[in-house]
Amino acid sequence: QVQLAESGGGLVQAGGSLRLSCAASGRIPTIFNIAKMGWFRQAPGKEREFVAASRWSDSTTLHANSAKGRFTISTDTAKNRIYLQMNSLKPEDTAVYFCAAGLNSNLGGNYDYWGQGTQVTVSS
Repeated sequence: QVQLAESGGGLVQAGGSLRLSCAASGRIPTIFNIAKMGWFRQAPGKEREFVAASRWSDSTTLHANSAKGRFTISTDTAKNRIYLQMNSLKPEDTAVYFCAAGLNSNLGGNYDYWGQGTQVTVSS
């Protein structure tokens, strides 16, 4: 099993920035089999949506259209950590942000492990 712990959420005014972090831990060899990690979000009354992801093997990243130009995913594979730098935040970015990890390298494919989520609230 893999455990994911998010941090860094909070309340910010529109136009502000936040940096989310996620640390992965777990048993060997499963933790070494992680091929990708990413961020998803779920706003009240809406479906969970993809935000960004990074592949461990070559650091390839993928960002949702809503995130491009404002959010940047980065990784520290040695520490099994990922980050999401969010700039120019808008009220519509308000959501619970989830960290996820997957054992297959397809960034758009399924994710096998999920964190508990961290709340991001953007006030207008």
